[in-house]
Formats: sequence, C-alpha cells, structure tokens
Amino acid sequence: MKAYIAIPTYNGGSIWEESAKNINLYTPKDTLVHVIDSSSKDNTVDIALNYGFQVLKIDPANFNHGGTRNLAVELHKDEFDIVIFLTQDAIPESNFFENIITAFHDPSVACAFGRQLPHKNATAIAKHARYFNYSNNKYISSKDKISQMGIKTVFSSNSFSAYRISTFMQLGGFPDNTILSEDMYFAAKAIMEGHKLAYCPDARVRHSHNYNSIEEFKRYFDIGVFHTDESWIRENFGGAGGEGLRFIKSEFNYLIKNKPTEILSAGVHNFAKIVGYKLGQNYKKIPKKYLKNLSMHKRYWS
Repeated sequence: MKAYIAIPTYNGGSIWEESAKNINLYTPKDTLVHVIDSSSKDNTVDIALNYGFQVLKIDPANFNHGGTRNLAVELHKDEFDIVIFLTQDAIPESNFFENIITAFHDPSVACAFGRQLPHKNATAIAKHARYFNYSNNKYISSKDKISQMGIKTVFSSNSFSAYRISTFMQLGGFPDNTILSEDMYFAAKAIMEGHKLAYCPDARVRHSHNYNSIEEFKRYFDIGVFHTDESWIRENFGGAGGEGLRFIKSEFNYLIKNKPTEILSAGVHNFAKIVGYKLGQNYKKIPKKYLKNLSMHKRYWS
C-alpha cells in the first residue's frame, strides 16, 4: 500500500521544527509529505521546504479542520492508497509510519489512529489525559461494539491518524463546516456504514497540551457545539457522561500518586470543562456577539 503524509500548518514555531525533523528521520525515503500552510508569518514554510516537503499555501480565512484535510486528499487521491494526517505539534517516534499502515491489512478498516504520548514538558494533568485516552492496548471498533464501548467506539484523533482513501472518498470525506472533531464525525459515519476503526498503540507520536482552565472551557464549549450540531452521533453511540466520570476518578488516583499538588487545579479544569460543554450544547440560545469569545476556534464564527 502506498501512503503519504498531510499536515495543516500555521505558525508552527519550534515544535514544528522538531516535528519536521522526526518526520524526515522516521519516514521511508521519498515519502511525499504535503504541508498545507495557512500563510504562516514565521519560518514554518522554510522549515518544510528545507526538509523537501511539498507546500501549498492557502488564505487563513479558507482554513477549516475538515475542508483543508479534504483538499489534501483530493490533491493525491489517484496516486495513493493511504493518507496519514499529523498536526504540526505532533512529534513522531520511530516506526510511526510503518506501524499505522499495518492496520489496513484488514480490508474492513477505514481509518486508524496512533498512540499519543505526552510532550516532555507536559504537566501531570496533561500526562494523565494522554495515558487515559491512549493506552497500550490495541483494539478495533466496529458497529457490533457500540453496546460495549459507547461513544468510545468512534474516538479518534487527526493529530495522528490514517485513512483508506477509497473508503474516505466513498463516504464523502470530512464535513467542511464543523467547528472541530471532523475525525469523530468520519469515524462515526464509517462505523455506521459497517467499516472498522483501528487503534494502533505501537504507532506513536508525542502530542499534548498544557491547557489552562480558560482554554479547557473554550475547547469544551466547542465540543458541546459539535455534539449539538451533530446530534446523530450521540443518538447512535451515546453520550460521554460515563466516560467523563471514569476520567475524573482515574485522574484523581493518578495525581494522588504522582502530583497531589495539582489536584485542586484538576478540579478547576474539570469544572471548566463541564460548564463549557453545557454552554456549548446550548449555544443557539446565546447571543451571537458572545460566541466568538466563548470559543477556542474564533474563525468558525466569522
């Protein structure tokens, strides 16, 4: 199977330089790496070109999580079997490329995602989030697992993911008007159509965020917006309430053992997530002039 890498970028900074270095180091020779850059004002494009990556510049106003990635597929759909998506702040580890492609030896697998380990500067809260969501246990999600896995059936992340292009095109790709979670949207659509989703923990990148409570609020506001607009996902796979409670219990136990001084901060973060999510679910009742300030993705509301 022939695969290439696609990466949306914008002002990637030093972490993009580290990511690009590892992409170049750990991908097979002559692998196409296509960067779609939203007119960065720093040296993001120069870094990409220095490593021999292909670069397409777009207007920042035209960026969309789903639509920009659809463009990356559309440009190469006739040349490749698999597209691997990374974000500019995901730093690949050895064998990331080969190990995620192995998931597609099963012809029923439409998409796959790899393990995200925390960055070396991650806080204890950020570390736990990665360990909780990205375990070392391999699994495959399918329609017959919904009763067992619930919303986790369609958990995925385009920070490091791969898609079978033929199935991607058949199902219409990502939505081009969603605020975020285009990866979950596609996974849900694929599962409902009888395809499978693979988690590949032996394909690894380093990717995490040291969000403060305000950033957590805004991110979960956007997640609430997404779940409201795409209510069919919750209707078919259930809500995230049970998973959220399990996360809070796991986080408390992790912090007690590793960083008890962050327990209070974790409580504030979780409160911010809950309030943000609930507000996001009710965003249609909020005056439009306030939505941009409540959201992490401000361009979505322009």
